[in-house]
Amino acid sequence: MNIKFKLIDPEAELPKKMSENAAGYDVYANNKNIIVLEPLQRCLVPTGFALQLPNNVEAQIRSRSGLALKRGISVLNSPGTIDPDYRGEVKVLLVNLSDEVFIVYHGLRIAQLVFSEFVNVDFEIVEELDETGRADYGFGST
Repeated sequence: MNIKFKLIDPEAELPKKMSENAAGYDVYANNKNIIVLEPLQRCLVPTGFALQLPNNVEAQIRSRSGLALKRGISVLNSPGTIDPDYRGEVKVLLVNLSDEVFIVYHGLRIAQLVFSEFVNVDFEIVEELDETGRADYGFGST
């Protein structure tokens, strides 16, 4: 699959896979000044790039497991969705869920980008749904 990238800032780094079989591509912060992220604070971090996705493909912005575990830093709307018709700069909504200040500096790996195909559907209104053994048993029922 071919994904077109546009560098908005020539100093921006394109997402990179950190291992051959990684599903996600690490995304780098592209901020000119450091961002001080206080506990429970959120901020929008620029990446310096935009992309063009094929129809029926989304890009998902997800948290990096290491940042989440070691520092309490997460992508707030994880996974964030980049739709195929969006052409603006990709930005990452980070939140500091720790009790310590976190510094976002230029070039820091802040998230990961995963590409996924999706289907368009039509909705059909019906009077009844097919029966299953589970029925309407939800949260914690299995």
